[in-house]
Amino acid sequence: MSVEISGLFGLILLVLDVMAIIKTIQSNASTSTKVIWVVAILLLPLLGLILWFLFGPKG
Repeated sequence: MSVEISGLFGLILLVLDVMAIIKTIQSNASTSTKVIWVVAILLLPLLGLILWFLFGPKG
């Protein structure tokens, strides 16, 4: 059962990371800021997503 739960959590995390990357690319932030956020989300999937949600580019 734990394999299914962790697999589901991983899938949800992947979907949220992809959504965060798309929203970051579509934002009005500078190119360097976008690159930094995308790299952070890719290298630190859970922590990067949380930081993006709290401090990421808005708009």
